Amino acid sequence: MISPIHALQEQKRLLQIEYEEEKKAFSQLTERIGLARLAERGNAWLGISMGRVWYNSLNQRVVEIMRPESSAEDDHNFEYGRPVAFFTIPERGERTPLYPFTGTVSFVDGNRMVVAIPESADVGRLSSGSEAGVMLSFDETSYRTMFEAIDRTMSAKGRLGELRDLFYSRRPAQQLSLEPMRFAYLNHSQEQAVNMVLRAKDVAIVHGPPGTGKTTTLVEAIVETLRREPQVLVCAQSNMAVDWICERLVDRGVNVLRLGNPSRVDDKMLSFTYERRFEAHPDYPDLWSIRKAIRELRAAGRRANDSRHQKLDRLRSRATELEIRINQDLFNSAHVIASTLVGSASRLLEGMKFSTLFIDEAAQALEAACWIPIRRAGRIVLAGDHCQLPPTVKSYEAMKAGLGRSLMERLAVSHPEAVTLLTMQYRMNQEIMRFSNEWFYSGAMTAAPEVKHRGILDLDTPIEWIDTAEAILPVNEDADPAEAESAFQEALAGESHGRINRDEAEFTVLTLRTYIEKIGKQRFLDERIDVGVISPYRAQVRYLRGLIKRTQFFRPFRHLISVNTVDGFQGQERDVIIISLVRSNDDGNIGFLRDLRRMNVAMTRARMKLIIIGSVSTLTRHPFYRRLHDLLS
Repeated sequence: MISPIHALQEQKRLLQIEYEEEKKAFSQLTERIGLARLAERGNAWLGISMGRVWYNSLNQRVVEIMRPESSAEDDHNFEYGRPVAFFTIPERGERTPLYPFTGTVSFVDGNRMVVAIPESADVGRLSSGSEAGVMLSFDETSYRTMFEAIDRTMSAKGRLGELRDLFYSRRPAQQLSLEPMRFAYLNHSQEQAVNMVLRAKDVAIVHGPPGTGKTTTLVEAIVETLRREPQVLVCAQSNMAVDWICERLVDRGVNVLRLGNPSRVDDKMLSFTYERRFEAHPDYPDLWSIRKAIRELRAAGRRANDSRHQKLDRLRSRATELEIRINQDLFNSAHVIASTLVGSASRLLEGMKFSTLFIDEAAQALEAACWIPIRRAGRIVLAGDHCQLPPTVKSYEAMKAGLGRSLMERLAVSHPEAVTLLTMQYRMNQEIMRFSNEWFYSGAMTAAPEVKHRGILDLDTPIEWIDTAEAILPVNEDADPAEAESAFQEALAGESHGRINRDEAEFTVLTLRTYIEKIGKQRFLDERIDVGVISPYRAQVRYLRGLIKRTQFFRPFRHLISVNTVDGFQGQERDVIIISLVRSNDDGNIGFLRDLRRMNVAMTRARMKLIIIGSVSTLTRHPFYRRLHDLLS
């Protein structure tokens, strides 16, 4: 095998390629597609208004901004920790003038966002309403943190160096000799996984296919580990994944300290964040008063004298003392410290070590990101499924050279002795599970008895593929006859060059309406049968959303219907899933539908009914789709 140092140098080289590609693409995107399209993609808010400016409990200067109520239903990509830039909306044809400072998202709730900004930032002009906006900025910090993590790992000598050398070898991971424990509420494979975690000295991998209770297993492993260790570090790639594992741990009575703010805002989620715990500490009112006095003395800087400097020094010293005391209380009392992978580089964790690190959704994380928290741990537990969504990589060159291969996927191959596969799934009808099970998991999965034959309608087919070549749309007498020849053909959607198939979208909506009518409108509402409409292409998703929003029939059912990309449905499930595959052409080009892991995610969101809509002649030139179609024929 390649030496660990050379392997990490290659990781760094590929990460540099990805960094340059993403930075270039981000710049081109913001310049090319215009602010309206940027907002449509969820990367900008237009017409913002400014609320109050204050100092939060972490002593950061923050500004509250709101977007218009008319944008309430629009999705966006703003979340805690992401960098943003403010701008003035330009006249047509002019470049977008940016404000001379950037900020970092501290909190998002619907149409309200709180952004941390520099002390010197002049935010007065943001109050001008329709003339101002905010957009996501390129995330330099995350890349810098990953580069630093790789450099640190390459030069490491202690436990980090030992883990590095083990992970880049085929030397078996060590295990302790422990009697297996029994857990009455776990199935056999889940029980095996928890015991594997407890025995592991170096690394354990919990491979959880869709619906197999991976989170349940991981929570149980964390709880059992805490019977042996005073504290563990829990990380995940995304804020949403961190929120989910934290919520489940809190439900088990575990004292969780969540660094950063959650992506879903409610009192339960906020109650275990560091910021809320910090400001709830008994010493916080004294600290707030001291910080206020320091700011007032600084504001009077022109009248500086020796006594003022001495007073400032005394106040700073007292503030530091109180901060240290509050942090010690918070961190010493917490059983679980939780953060994103990049968030684990926080100065709050400086000098802290943990016996065990748990990384959830590890198969979606770049390897470089995983090395950020690994430096703080003695042993590592990775949980996820490398047969589902991979790490996001924008550069084709970097992807082809291996940047998209996660640490979990690599270790599952080089250290199979550390892997436990969860095999009992509790989500899908067995017919929906069957193809995914055979193609991705070598037939190892079994449907639990309670879901094996679940369905909505008697004598219904749980999974079907509707060929758009045989699909019929209602006759439009005003349509151009020439358009019939290009029916159900894909097209490029504007300047973004995203793929769209408008006829297929209309047929997808018609199929959804027909199925709701088959179920019965009242039953659909009474039983709260939920539906997910998925397309791999953003342009198709936007078009589908518009169609459903404009169709009067769906008005009573909209709260039960979600439309999103495959990535947007990761980790979710619905009673009914309808997938619009979009691609339809004479050449058999299917683009990134060749990423079969995304199709695995899309298909395995369904509990009782899965409808696939797409061109059989285009898609079945690929063996995956040909095998799927043959299975359903």
